[in-house]
Amino acid sequence: MTTEQHPEEGAPRTGTPGEVVFAGVSAEPIDQSTAWDAVETDATGAVVTFGGVVRNHDGGRDVTRLAYSGHPTASARIRELAEEVAARHPGTRLWAAHRVGDLDVGDAALVAAAASAHRGEAFEACRDLVEAVKYGAPIWKEQHFADGDVEWVGL
Repeated sequence: MTTEQHPEEGAPRTGTPGEVVFAGVSAEPIDQSTAWDAVETDATGAVVTFGGVVRNHDGGRDVTRLAYSGHPTASARIRELAEEVAARHPGTRLWAAHRVGDLDVGDAALVAAAASAHRGEAFEACRDLVEAVKYGAPIWKEQHFADGDVEWVGL
């Protein structure tokens, strides 16, 4: 097991890969408190959460709702991506879920959390996890606009 000096607090951290507590898709609503509770432990010094929320606009157009479709392998792929992130962020605990189905403005589409002994590690791991899922998961977004138009994103 290797150790490295933590840049902020000077405390060592192990080279043991992080742990993926949960990673996958959900047809049910997701929230940050569920993610927080899942990753927090007595050893946690920082928990960082992210909530990607459906907004009412895109490119100057009014959005009324979104529909997310996922490939049948989407859950497994999100898990793989999370495991890759965990390997890059020793000592973290990770949680990520992406919604599929119909979402209204204000609904959470992507929720992620990272816990670590130190805030810098938690921030880095959470950002890495969000970017990995956002760009690596086989999930596609169908935007519905107030004028009746529909647009697919991420195909």
